[in-house]
Amino acid sequence: MKTFLSLILPLLLGSVAFAQDSQPIVGREAAARYFQKRDPAQQGYVGGSTSDHFLALHFGRYMSSQSYDWSKNGSQDDVGGNSFGVTYRVGEWQNSMDLNLRIDYAEFDLPGENPSKLSFMPLVTFPDASSRFPLYFGAGLGLGIFLKQTSDKSALSLDYQLVLGARFFDVFENTGFFLEAGLKNHLHLLSSGQLNGTFLAGGLVFTF
Repeated sequence: MKTFLSLILPLLLGSVAFAQDSQPIVGREAAARYFQKRDPAQQGYVGGSTSDHFLALHFGRYMSSQSYDWSKNGSQDDVGGNSFGVTYRVGEWQNSMDLNLRIDYAEFDLPGENPSKLSFMPLVTFPDASSRFPLYFGAGLGLGIFLKQTSDKSALSLDYQLVLGARFFDVFENTGFFLEAGLKNHLHLLSSGQLNGTFLAGGLVFTF
């Protein structure tokens, strides 16, 4: 009898413990499980997650441009030159849009003078880069600082852009490329003068 109990008692105690551990969780505790933050890698994201860093380097050129009351000769055509820049994603509205910081250097060709400008611009683009959708749209508004400016004209400008682009991620490991076109304009803040232009740019996209 003692031998029988010594064999069966551990099995019974183990069954009771298993039954207690396997009790279903109900009520508020069970509901809370559905509102916990989940790992994006477990939610079916492909090619990265919303935590990816996004950085783009570009080279571009004004395709057409018109300046007004900027030079001594009044209005001028085709004054926009080359541009170089970097765009970095600083925030995201998940499954919606990205907030980027764009730093852009641009050169201009006015009669007898060659101004240059550095602009700092918050740029909103959609859809978000985490979606990996190839086409995107965007708009930005920021401050331009002239490194070299014509005489008697403002060293500060209000810069704004409207963009349409196509981007291709991870063409080679974490590196891809993009093409972008749109409007790139500015207004002088402390004097008369403005520029309206269209541009075309391309460059590399990095996710890390």
